[in-house]
Amino acid sequence: MMARPYIALGRAAVRSQLLRRSTAVFSQPVRGLSLRSSSKAHMAPPMTTISRHVRAFSSSLPYARPSGTVDEELHAKLEQEIAVEVDLGEHDEMPESLKEFLENSQFKLNDKPGMEEVELVRRFGDETIRVIFSIADLNAVDEKLDDPSLYEQEDISGSPEEIEASQKRASGTESRSAVAPEEDEQEYDEASEPAYPARLNITIEKSASGALQVEAIAQDGMIIVENVHYHPSVELATAQTAEADWERRGRYVGPPFGNLDEDLQVLLERYLDERGINAALSLFVPDYIDFKEQKEYVSWLKNVKSFVQA
Repeated sequence: MMARPYIALGRAAVRSQLLRRSTAVFSQPVRGLSLRSSSKAHMAPPMTTISRHVRAFSSSLPYARPSGTVDEELHAKLEQEIAVEVDLGEHDEMPESLKEFLENSQFKLNDKPGMEEVELVRRFGDETIRVIFSIADLNAVDEKLDDPSLYEQEDISGSPEEIEASQKRASGTESRSAVAPEEDEQEYDEASEPAYPARLNITIEKSASGALQVEAIAQDGMIIVENVHYHPSVELATAQTAEADWERRGRYVGPPFGNLDEDLQVLLERYLDERGINAALSLFVPDYIDFKEQKEYVSWLKNVKSFVQA
């Protein structure tokens, strides 16, 4: 599998460069008429008599649709953003690494345009295995990257020698002097590659025996199991109703995975690996989330643009 591209910050940097080269011209805001009339308009002519006027109302008056003053500017900005995303081209065609996984694995991809969740389905003997993940995990990572606390400078205190050594470690000068340039560049590339957790909802169904529901995380090429739940029926495990959700919440579904005997943990992980819940799947899911999120974003831009110009 190919390494994942730089998802959030890398794409933003490329977009920023393309935006600087853009020559899109926005329309200037239209100045509205002044609400304050001229002084002469306030000077009413002298009146000797007061006459009462009756205002006539008519239901046949045509309705004039209000025209916003920002519509054209917003429309132009949306067109500019769409052009930038098209230049990036990350949503046009599925990357070869994703195609390779789908061709070599036995999972079938169910991806409905406009929906956040994606489903992978396969058969294993008399079992039906479903893996569900969502592009909302990538949006959650973007929100964490916007947290100002991540970029706060660490408070450094101590002797001048300790402060100088700490600054060297932060700048990486010590590691550069000890590591060859090729190795240093490789370490930088690996460090810059984002590794975000993608949650997996895995269901292994047997029509006559119920279902196992596994909560796991795909990250750094690993499947990290958090919980393994047992449900006596497939309907209880998969039904998306308030009643089924309430019943699932009230059932004892087993201890956290980390509290199990270590040998039992290893055997359950091997059990999942035989069914395709493995490192290849862990690499596929984050890459597909990135691909789908980009495709859905471009579609969203086009839909908003069509609505604004309608």
